[in-house]
Amino acid sequence: MSPEDKQNDFLQMLEAHRAMVHKVCHLYGHTPADRDDLFQEISFQLWKAWPSFRGESRVGTWLYRIALNTAITGLRKKRDHVVLAGERMPDPADPGVDREVEERRERMYEAIRALSEWERAVVMLYLEDKSYEEMEEILGVSQNNLRVRMTRIREKLRKQTRSEGHGT
Repeated sequence: MSPEDKQNDFLQMLEAHRAMVHKVCHLYGHTPADRDDLFQEISFQLWKAWPSFRGESRVGTWLYRIALNTAITGLRKKRDHVVLAGERMPDPADPGVDREVEERRERMYEAIRALSEWERAVVMLYLEDKSYEEMEEILGVSQNNLRVRMTRIREKLRKQTRSEGHGT
């Protein structure tokens, strides 16, 4: 395969999974500039790893693993506090915005921000409707361990959102 063919295959793969990479960037980037930098770093790491992709797992699984590892490694290097940017919140001045729903959503984002880097990765994959089998492949943790940890994460989120919601 020619270098141009390899490059074209890579670009097609990246384009097909662009939304997935952006979700990781939104989960671990503080600002739009941080997210852009992280997108570039993930793309670079994917490009470096592309020749070694053997197809033993699905491309999406392989990509998630590299993207999450790149994001978490970059955060550890910076030693910054990680903030979940989440999706763009609607304008509160918009009359169509249901304030109660938006407040609950923001409380949930705040609770997720308080989780560890690894817990946020699990939550992101869970919210992406990944099966425990897929999560095992991506994170390298047994399904049984993931189920136990997910139960603990859910309870942590419940407690956090309850205490914030009731002011206790």
